[in-house]
Amino acid sequence: MPSDLEVIADTLQLHGRTVVDVGCGDGSLVRALAAAGADALGVDISVTRAREIDPDGRYLEGGAERLPLPDASVDVALLMLSLHHVPDPDSAFPELHRVVRDEVYIAEPLPTGDFFELMRPVDDETEVRAAAQAAIRRATGFEHVRTIEYDVKFTSPRFEAFRDRVLAADPSRAARFAELEPELRARFRPGDYVVPMRVDVLRHSSPSGNS
Repeated sequence: MPSDLEVIADTLQLHGRTVVDVGCGDGSLVRALAAAGADALGVDISVTRAREIDPDGRYLEGGAERLPLPDASVDVALLMLSLHHVPDPDSAFPELHRVVRDEVYIAEPLPTGDFFELMRPVDDETEVRAAAQAAIRRATGFEHVRTIEYDVKFTSPRFEAFRDRVLAADPSRAARFAELEPELRARFRPGDYVVPMRVDVLRHSSPSGNS
C-alpha cells in the first residue's frame, strides 16, 4: 500500500513550487515536502510544536476559514485529513480560492474500515466526514481534476500505540477515551489496521462569488 506522501508525489509537481499544508500539526508533512524540493510552509491553529521541532521552518497560525496568506501566494494547498475538522468546511473554499494559484489537494479518510469502527465509540466522525465530502462537491471557483482512492495501513502492536494515535490526532478525545478504555481494550486486536482514503484534486478556475 502506498504512503500518503507517495500518493502526493505521484499526483502533484512539488519541486520548486510553493506548497502550503493547511492543518499541518507538528509539521512532519511540511518537512517531507521541503525534502522533496517544495518551498513548503504550514498553517494550523497552533504551530508551537512544529516550530519547536523545526525552528527554521515557516509555520503560521491560522485556520482554513481565514488563511494568514496574501492573495495568489501559493501554487498548491494540501488539506491532509484536516477538512473534516473545520467547523464549516464550506468556508474553507473561498479562502483557498483566494490564496491558491493552481491546485488544491484534499485527502480525507472515509467512514469505513476496521480502524474507524474501533475508534467510533470515542469519536464517531461519520457526519463530519460526510460534511467534508459534500463541501468538496459544492466548491465553486475550482474545476475537479481527479479523484484517487487508496488505503493506508499502519500497525498497532499494542493497545497503547492505538491510544497514542487516536489522542495525537485530537487530544480533546482523552477524557472520552479514558472512560471507554476497558471496552476499547476488549475490542482491540494487535496487528494491521487499514484506513480507506479519498483524494480530490481541484484546480483554480473561474472567480468565486465568495472570494
